[in-house]
Amino acid sequence: MPHSYARIAIHLIFSTKYRRPIIPDDLRGELQAYIIGILRNLDSPSINTNSSSDHVHSLFLLSRKQALEHVVEEVKRGSSKLLKTKGARFADFHWQVGYAAFSVAQDDIESVSAYIDNQQEHHKQVSFTDEIRTIFEECGYPLDEHFFD
Repeated sequence: MPHSYARIAIHLIFSTKYRRPIIPDDLRGELQAYIIGILRNLDSPSINTNSSSDHVHSLFLLSRKQALEHVVEEVKRGSSKLLKTKGARFADFHWQVGYAAFSVAQDDIESVSAYIDNQQEHHKQVSFTDEIRTIFEECGYPLDEHFFD
């Protein structure tokens, strides 16, 4: 085959350090657009990106030329730099060290995207900690409680 092809959908989740609810509603749109731009520049286009006051969900297509770790590092680094320009309250802003990333079957992309769209309503009933536990269970992946450190 003379060409290389890949279509790998990734559901990425990462939180603010200590899950501090520091991202205000009025900055969420700009933050999300910035993350979408970083992904586009890494040839890993966003299908859907949404955030809450303490974490981000992004569903994107991983470039065949980029390692997942590099993409996540660039998204977190760039978005952290953006937030630090938004005033004194963000001067010490950091994302948590870790992240969760899961492959998404092509048939499930639409439902995961809808799930990401519904984050504000979802978190009126379910905490981030419970959300992560459920996602890990559904993926059959054992959750190390240090993920929440």
